[in-house]
Amino acid sequence: MAVTGAPDAAGTLAAKLDHLFASVVPAGRAPYSSEEVARAITAEGVPISGSYIWLLRRGQRDNPTLRHIEGLARFFGVPPAYFFDDDVSRKVEADLKLLNALRDAQVQQVALRTVGLSPQTLSSINEVIERVRELEGLPRDPDPEQPPAPQEPPRDTTAPQDTSQS
Repeated sequence: MAVTGAPDAAGTLAAKLDHLFASVVPAGRAPYSSEEVARAITAEGVPISGSYIWLLRRGQRDNPTLRHIEGLARFFGVPPAYFFDDDVSRKVEADLKLLNALRDAQVQQVALRTVGLSPQTLSSINEVIERVRELEGLPRDPDPEQPPAPQEPPRDTTAPQDTSQS
């Protein structure tokens, strides 16, 4: 799943809403459309059109009703305060980053294999991961929304080395 960069936690309603569309994506398919979200919110008793949601996402409308905010928040599984409270926005963004990282099957496998390990062992594993990230030139705190840097293919250490001098 490709995810766009996260908006600044103090970003606009449009940036936050558009980020939810990019981040909250059903498994195995494209992101929700504005029309799909509108139909689901309307089915919950809050009439809203796909075109109005599209205008909110583009910043061409910026004063939705409380019912619309609550409907959007409920659909995306975030608190309504996400759209207005910077502290709540930062927490939700951190949660979304974690959820997006956990969608990676290899990350899931590593995480699941640590279940039941002692706190001391988990600390040691974390130190090893930090050291490997450092050796690979990756930042200490990964941004799951950024694609991984291209890796060099592993060197074949079993092949004979050419030691002749030319």
